[in-house]
Amino acid sequence: MDDDWLATRFEVHRPHLRTVAYRILGSVSEAEDAVQEAWLRMSRADTGEVANPGGWFTTIVARVALNMLQSRRARREEPLAAYVPDPVVTAPDGADPERQALVADSVSLALLVVLDTLAPAERLAFVLHDMFSLPFDEIAAIVGRSPAAARQLASRARRRVQGATVPDADVPRQREVVDAFLAAARDGDFEALLALLDPDVTLRADVGAEPPGASRVVSGAAAVAGQALAFAWRAELARPALVNGAAGVLVADGDRPVAVMGFAVARGRIMEIDILADPARLRRLDLPCL
Repeated sequence: MDDDWLATRFEVHRPHLRTVAYRILGSVSEAEDAVQEAWLRMSRADTGEVANPGGWFTTIVARVALNMLQSRRARREEPLAAYVPDPVVTAPDGADPERQALVADSVSLALLVVLDTLAPAERLAFVLHDMFSLPFDEIAAIVGRSPAAARQLASRARRRVQGATVPDADVPRQREVVDAFLAAARDGDFEALLALLDPDVTLRADVGAEPPGASRVVSGAAAVAGQALAFAWRAELARPALVNGAAGVLVADGDRPVAVMGFAVARGRIMEIDILADPARLRRLDLPCL
């Protein structure tokens, strides 16, 4: 491959590579960094023996993303009580096909939360095999294990992922439920909130490391409804958005983002609410709804 041909083929595959990296890392900015680092490695590599450029690109990006995932885990000395992965936020009309491609095939925020609990090698094996159909012998070379061990990594991850909430596919119906929740919060209607929440609903609020203890997980309909009433001002500032392809909201004060709220709606009730309100991370997100 000459340099121009390699660069052209890489650009063709870039959207797919960003998607692979995002699902491994759960971070849009880190996914971009992983793809760029992979390109630097590829541009310096001997490509004379490469027969399948697309597969080679995917392998290099996955290896870079795995290293980043391992480094991140090593740096996270005191994990937050609630960590919410980077959401992909798009306008409610979904008119951004490139960003929508990142979260195609039901890669919900709820699923990313579960993936974040996996060991790095488990997450990579599950993502590459179950989401992108990469064979275990190729995954084994990336994680430095045998194909049988790579299969076991994916199997363990799959058992964990089976517990993730699967949102309803009907986005307009999701929007009706989310809008009703926001209206009930604005009106201070505790009973209406309870009717919209699953009894075992979970709310995760990630506000970052400061102030200490502010990030939290709240469980149960009554407790979550109480939190919704306590922060009803957010409902006043909420703008409809798609959050990882599902009905959600962007909370903004003018052009200043305050929070992104993702909802997992199943069987007509809210099962999970994920709130990212870390100011530093919000500033790094591309929020087209602003």
